[in-house]
Order: sequence, then C-alpha cells, then structure tokens
Amino acid sequence: MTDLLHYEDIEVNVPFTAGPKLVTREEVIAFAREYDPQAFHLDDAAAAQSHFGRLTASGWHTCAMIMRLFVDRVLTRVAVIAGGEVNELRWHRPVYPGDTLTARFFVTGKRISTKRPDTGILSVYTEGFNQDEELVISHKTAVIVKLREVGPGGA
Repeated sequence: MTDLLHYEDIEVNVPFTAGPKLVTREEVIAFAREYDPQAFHLDDAAAAQSHFGRLTASGWHTCAMIMRLFVDRVLTRVAVIAGGEVNELRWHRPVYPGDTLTARFFVTGKRISTKRPDTGILSVYTEGFNQDEELVISHKTAVIVKLREVGPGGA
C-alpha cells in the first residue's frame, strides 16, 4: 500500500472501529489445543462444571482475535515499525462460541522517539466488545510508527 498514514497523520482521540468477528466453536478449541489447553477451553462437559458454565475462548485467543481486527482495520493503513509494549490488559467478560466481537481503538497520545527521531510512538487504548456491546477486553499499547518528515537534527 502506498498511501500509508504516518505519525503526522494520526489524530489523538479519533476512534477506529473494527469487526464484526464471529467466534466459532472450532476455532476456540483449535486455539486452546495449540496454546491454552485448559479443560474449559476444550471440552463441553468440563466447561459445564467450570466457573464459566460452558465452553469459553481463552483470554489469549480473545487477544489474538482483537489484534487481528486491529491489524486489518488500522495497522495495514499505517507505516508501522513495531509494537512497543502492552499494559493494563484486562479480560472483563468471557468470550463464548457464537459471540460476535467488535473493537474500538483510540490513539490517546503521541510523541517523537528520543532514541530515533525518525519515529513516533503512539499510545493506543483498545476495547473489545461482544454482540451485546459488553466490554470483554481492554488494554493499552505502544505502537512505533514512521514519521513522514524528520525535523532538524533528525535522521
């Protein structure tokens, strides 16, 4: 893509929305088998006896699904270099097969890197919701992006 958004193009507190993403039983089990093989992610009978009462997606699977929405809706349009950190990750509600996820992303702040003046750091707040608009996940991240133009003394 040639018309990528750069640091200078990104506005603070302007939301990006993404989704919907239908969560399937098959992908919940496949993810759990590979990365989080706890019984309540793998087996209906065990899940029925758990705190959740039924099969539930791994929180890490929820993270991955929200990340995919972020990549598809935002990061493919931005001159991204890398992610920098994840903070304050919260799983607010379980995600179940049959749920439909949407997400909202806000750049809450931005600054030029002190180490690499040709890059900027975006502070991003992410929220994921189920079909009932209930918050299921939230976190804060730092995303490192390219500057379109470097000021005096820059690289």
